[in-house]
Amino acid sequence: MNILAFESSCDETAVAVVRDGRTVLSDAIASQADMHALYGGVVPEIASRKHIEAIASLTDQAMELAGIGRGEVDAVAVTYAPGLIGAVLVGVNFAKAASYGLGVPLVPVHHVRGHIAANYITHPDLEPPFVCLCVSGGTTAIVDVRSYTEMEVLGATRDDAAGECFDKVARVLGIGYPGGAPMDALAQGGDDTRYELPRAHVEGAPLDMSFSGLKTAVLNLAHNAAQKGEVLDLPGLAASFAAAVSDTLVPRAMEAARSRGYGKVAVAGGVAANTRIRSDLERACRASGDRLFLPALSLCGDNGAMIGCQGYYEYCAGRRAGMDLNAYANRDIGKG
Repeated sequence: MNILAFESSCDETAVAVVRDGRTVLSDAIASQADMHALYGGVVPEIASRKHIEAIASLTDQAMELAGIGRGEVDAVAVTYAPGLIGAVLVGVNFAKAASYGLGVPLVPVHHVRGHIAANYITHPDLEPPFVCLCVSGGTTAIVDVRSYTEMEVLGATRDDAAGECFDKVARVLGIGYPGGAPMDALAQGGDDTRYELPRAHVEGAPLDMSFSGLKTAVLNLAHNAAQKGEVLDLPGLAASFAAAVSDTLVPRAMEAARSRGYGKVAVAGGVAANTRIRSDLERACRASGDRLFLPALSLCGDNGAMIGCQGYYEYCAGRRAGMDLNAYANRDIGKG
């Protein structure tokens, strides 16, 4: 079964063709990162306009790379939530047109479910149930993946997403946008005990997280140093920040895994590419005996392949959308 998949939730336009949920025939991506870097973050209106400009030609490219004709497309899958509402609408409306024009079913896909599904592409042997730590610029949550389409959030951030904090800290430190990769590279030469940074706890919700205090602490350090004319140890600060984020994420993910007893832990989202988080999870899983599933680095960020993969399982579960499908800025992953 060939699924034509669309992803446009933020600043990457992505179109892919995926066969039977696990085989990626093509995955074409047009990134806007360089343009948004001029503003230090994603400008929603610009993102939407760029999606409009790119999506038709990108679809042609994905179909050509896949080596299939229009008559060989069996369904269309699209990210319909969550994300920047204007950006998501571009993908949804184009996917509706494609579904109607091709005469094939339209399958709505939750963006975070797509990130989780990226692990099925990297690890063909992975099957639910498992616990997945989902960490990106817009989402930080620990998810109980009971089946391919039945999921429950066990814990989540109460404020900022971890990826958003990486971006904002990187901007204040002057090391560019998006912040994840340059912060990771900078941290490799740093002392992770150089700066004492907070690790927040949410009373009464041991699996929930908070990152606003950590972000504020780093911003205050930077501003105070600037006011006093002091030079910050940037590698040490980047390493200390990464350690604080990992110390917040990893123990909670492992506690969730212990409570469920599946013996499998996965990671998903752009922040899943972070070196410190990956190594800490590897160490924790060796100690606990759980199997760890990490997505390929190329599949950590937004892409169409993950939407096509999850779209296959949503299709198999009987999920369909009509021409009245809308886009949503927020949506519970449990509702799909």
